Amino acid sequence: MDERIRRAPAITPASSAAERTIDITTTGAKTGRARRIEIWFYRVDGEIYLTTQPARRSWYANLLANPAFTIHLKHGVRADLPATAEPLLDPDERRRVFTAVVADLNHPRHRAYLAQPVEPVGDWMQGSPLMHVTIAGA
Repeated sequence: MDERIRRAPAITPASSAAERTIDITTTGAKTGRARRIEIWFYRVDGEIYLTTQPARRSWYANLLANPAFTIHLKHGVRADLPATAEPLLDPDERRRVFTAVVADLNHPRHRAYLAQPVEPVGDWMQGSPLMHVTIAGA
């Protein structure tokens, strides 16, 4: 894997919104059709995660049904990376990851991009999807 592509997912809380914005293409859980959306990704302890503030999400249902998907890097470097997703269900692990994600989102750099205040970790625990991502060949 090209060094620039390998480094692209190595974000920190100080990374800009653009650096953490990717597109993903999932396979529809019901339709079987390709579905592409824009989403932020997060790094916690060197691992990549997909999540959002509490809500039901189609991308999550798609990944539960079809864990293979494509990450489309689009800022600084363009690449399509095959990946797999696994739901993170263990409550202690979820709390650890959500605590880091909420702290990341509360970084002053992100306030301008967020349309609403970041919900507390307890709310994320109850209603947010959370996927651990593995990029093939990484």
